[in-house]
Parts: sequence; C-alpha cells; structure tokens
Amino acid sequence: MVLTVTPNPAVDVTYTVAGIEQGSSHRVPTPLCRAGGKGLNVSRVARQQGVATLAVATAGGASGAQLRRDLEASGIPHRLVPVAAETRRTLALVDTVSGLTSIFNEAGPALSGAEWAALAAAVVDGLEGVRPDGSPTHDAGARPGVLVGSGSLPEGAPADFYPGLVALAHNAGVPAVIDTSGAGILSAARAGADLLKPNHHELMDAMGGTDLIAAAGKLMGLGARRVLVSVGEEGMLAFEAGRPGHLQARLPAPLAGNPTGAGDAAVAAAAVALAGGTTDLREILRLAASWGAAAVLMPGAGEISPRHAELAAQLIITDH
Repeated sequence: MVLTVTPNPAVDVTYTVAGIEQGSSHRVPTPLCRAGGKGLNVSRVARQQGVATLAVATAGGASGAQLRRDLEASGIPHRLVPVAAETRRTLALVDTVSGLTSIFNEAGPALSGAEWAALAAAVVDGLEGVRPDGSPTHDAGARPGVLVGSGSLPEGAPADFYPGLVALAHNAGVPAVIDTSGAGILSAARAGADLLKPNHHELMDAMGGTDLIAAAGKLMGLGARRVLVSVGEEGMLAFEAGRPGHLQARLPAPLAGNPTGAGDAAVAAAAVALAGGTTDLREILRLAASWGAAAVLMPGAGEISPRHAELAAQLIITDH
C-alpha cells in the first residue's frame, strides 16, 4: 500500500482553452474540478493502476467539503484532518493552440499547532494500519509499504515536518519518498529520505549554482539515498548514493499535452516500485519516466494514459 501525506491540498480547477489572448474574454467548456495537491494526485494514480493507497490530508471550509466529496466519489481511501481554514484552490489553463499550460496556485492557509499534531497523528495511524474509523486492522496488506510526503507547506509550517515524516516511515520500517521544494528538500535529505523527486528548477533553486549534476550529488552527500530529477524535454535523471555517475531516460521525441501532473505520476511510480521491493535504479527510473510521460497525455493531474507500457518500451536509458 502507498500512504500519501498532503499537508497543503487543493481543489484543482483545469480549463482547456483553444488559444489565449491577453486582455480578452474567452468562452470555455466546463472545467475539470477534482481533489488535488501533489500527494492526492499520487494516490489517485496509484489507485488507477490497481495499487492500494491511503491519502492523508487536511480539509477545511466549503472547498474542503468539495475536496472530501470528490475523494469519496473517486473511491480513494482517505483520512482527512478537519482544519479551520478554507482549503486552497489551484487553477490550470491548458492552451491547446500554443501547447502551453499556465498554473495559478493559491497560498495554503496556516494551520494551528493542534491541527499539525492531528495531521501527524493521522500519519502514525496510517503507518500502524489503523482504519479511518479508528479500529485496528489485522490485514498485513492494509499496512503501507512506502510513505510519500508531497507538495508545498502552508504558511508557518514546522520546519521539521518533512524530516519528521522520514523518521516516522523509517521507524515503521518503510521507505520515505519526499517531493517538495525549497528548504524542505534539504531537510528531507538530511533526514535520510530514500528518494527525493525535484524538477530541475526546484533542485537548482534549493541548492544554488548552475550545475545540476553537482546539486544532485550534494543532496546525496546530505543523506538522501536516491534522487530523481525531471528535466523537461530531456526526460529524467536518476542518481543513487554510492553509485558513480547517473542515468538518463528520455523519449525519442517530446509529447504534447498537459504536464501538470507528470511529476506526481513519476512519484507514484517510484513509490509503487519501492513498496513492491524494487531497488534497482534503472527499473525505478523506467517506471517513473514512463508514468510521468503518460500523465502528459491526460486532461488533468492524477491519472496516466494506458499507453504507459508502450512509452516505457520507447524510453532511451543511458549511463553517464
């Protein structure tokens, strides 16, 4: 099972527009609205691929109720921690003429100390196999094989939130996958995260400098075991502590579509691989790159195209 933690979820609204003219009005079809945030997208992809999952997140206000209804309608097992603040929204504009997608992310509302404590308690219950209704389970398959912490943190979040998730996972005997940005990448690396998944912009912003390879090496020097880095049309790079060089996976030609959920799909793939006991870097990279590419072909984040196996076969994986 894949246990995901989303401290800053959102209701994702995706509009598809046949050309955008600045300053003009546009008629658009009904948008795609669904429960989002990076961890929820990971759970959605895992469930789509037949992998058991439990999504832990917060929810507040009318938009939080909308997020809950969507998770229930989607059949995604979840444990939502009630919070006072309204759950944020994100807006994606997919321009089918230019092929570009513009994303507008609301900032996440601050949580109280009690709400942070309740979120941590929900994670512990998930790791211990306690059902959302509070009853214990004796089914070994209901216990997670990996913990995924994904997304930005709301204002005023504890600096040790992601390191704390890594510690909880390791105490439970499962690997920890962290996908975040800024100082959170560094603190998760120091905590010994089993896999970090920044894109190249997030990695360079966090580490400084201009050398992506060196930046990934620094993360492993801090304590991260593996690093996957999305590099746009150049595909994905994979690094592993103690392994010289790195791997690169790319398609023969870039895909057109909506890249919004590609990173989350890649995280889902890596998490599924680790939960299943796969530790070979090349196989983790192949699955992550193919699922990420397959997500580009879908209208919204949280799902991948059935073509993912075909794309995996097309990948060119090279040693560097």
